[in-house]
Amino acid sequence: MPENQNPEQSTEIHLFTDGGCSGNPGPGGWGFILRSLATGKEIERSGGSPHTTNNQMELEAVIQGLCTLTSSCKVKIFTDSTYVGKGISEWLPGWKARDWQRREGNRLVPIKNQEHWQRLDQELERHEVTYIKVKGHSDHPENDRADELAVAAYQKYL
Repeated sequence: MPENQNPEQSTEIHLFTDGGCSGNPGPGGWGFILRSLATGKEIERSGGSPHTTNNQMELEAVIQGLCTLTSSCKVKIFTDSTYVGKGISEWLPGWKARDWQRREGNRLVPIKNQEHWQRLDQELERHEVTYIKVKGHSDHPENDRADELAVAAYQKYL
């Protein structure tokens, strides 16, 4: 086993996430379900903010889910957010190489939600992550539940 690999990294986890806002920006919420495939144990959590954006809440759901894990794991992230998925699977290496900037025409500009992406990047370093795109509001039970958690979290601010 490689020196930097934790023996617990073979633990497989499914992380179902969603985030949203009432208005964009507006009051927002995030929710997640964390499921251990080995034990079947699940954890649900949610939270919110009085003034945020949909994308920030989508990111926060993933960040909070990964932060909940106490050791390195194989994590499959199920999200309906193309923004989060493409960020994880395509954009993140380029942003980091360009000091958290993206190309806009002929110039570099700071990425949006940099603080969230940096926090997510720290969590991604701890785990072996796979992104799986889920169609939102399509009778996917865990995605629907994560959405319910997010909506209930932001309704506290309405």
